[in-house]
Amino acid sequence: MNKALLLGALALAGVMAPPATSALAKATGPAAALDADNNGMIDLNEVNNHATELFTRLDKDSDGTVDLKEMKGRVSKKEFEAADPDNDGTLSKDEFLIMISGMFKDADPDNDGALDADEIASKNGKALLRVMR
Repeated sequence: MNKALLLGALALAGVMAPPATSALAKATGPAAALDADNNGMIDLNEVNNHATELFTRLDKDSDGTVDLKEMKGRVSKKEFEAADPDNDGTLSKDEFLIMISGMFKDADPDNDGALDADEIASKNGKALLRVMR
């Protein structure tokens, strides 16, 4: 039996299924942009890398902090205040990353350290994407 015929027979028998492609791997836009390794999942490292770059872009006055105005509607005033433990009206890079980490954890109810397409589509996943856009 030739190799192509054998592979076809195995695929038909279900022994060799084609590789699964997750909805996230096929996605475009903010979620796909966060999936740096294109594995169909978004892990905290990928989110933190993007958040670090985002913080630099948002810090228009280069003072090492972002205020609510610089956040450009990514978070509500209430969310911003909750992320500002020293109540100085700004978020340092560390405070910003702590906020992002908390949002990631909220979007990861199974605590597996990665967000799949369903978790990204959840209310908490959408909130994370709103900030990361």
